[in-house]
Parts: sequence; C-alpha cells; structure tokens
Amino acid sequence: MKISVDLDKCQDHGQCAIAAPVAFRMNDEGILEYETSVDDAYLDEVEDAADVCPVQAILIDQG
Repeated sequence: MKISVDLDKCQDHGQCAIAAPVAFRMNDEGILEYETSVDDAYLDEVEDAADVCPVQAILIDQG
C-alpha cells in the first residue's frame, strides 16, 4: 500500500506513530517521518493510524 501525509495539515501529534510504528515515527526534533510504501499485511495498523489522526492528514492508497 502507498501512504501519503498532507504535511500542511499534519501537526506532529504523533498518534500515528503509536498506532502504526512500522509506518510512522517521530524524529529527534518531534517531526513526523513516514514510509511511503508499506506491506499490505500492516493495513489494519495503518488504517488505525489514519483514524486516530486528529487532523485527518493520512491518505492510504491500496491500488
């Protein structure tokens, strides 16, 4: 699956990093970093991360 984050919306809350650490992480400066491509086996975790994002900045493309 492909993941994208609208960095204009993202406020670096870090909830996604808790929900799906395989795809999202906070760097030493507290800024979100993420994988743009993740194995489909992690779909549930990534969907949970998108759901808990307070600003709904995460987009998932399964195509």
